Amino acid sequence: MQIEVYGQHMEITDALRSYTEEKMQRLDRHFEHPIELRVQLSVDKPKFCAEGNVLVAGRDLYADATADTMYAAIDLLTDKLDRLLVKHKEKMVNHHRGENPVRDGTFG
Repeated sequence: MQIEVYGQHMEITDALRSYTEEKMQRLDRHFEHPIELRVQLSVDKPKFCAEGNVLVAGRDLYADATADTMYAAIDLLTDKLDRLLVKHKEKMVNHHRGENPVRDGTFG
């Protein structure tokens, strides 16, 4: 998993960078192939903002979160991106291969 963390009009400390990378590692469990993740952290007084773009198999998923602290915004962003990845993974599954009365011979 490739994670890029950068700030908009703010300096990213090592503590923020390591916390963000640690939380975002959770997203890697959904796919076997590598995914790219870009996280932008910013301050929109009095709130803190975190935005994330995930590039998965040619698809770009976006989420943003605002909170009273930067760590809370990162946690909210991680939860939102996790839900987006689960939803994207469910869409990739072919739902037409399930049980069907025509296929198993019980129709008619």
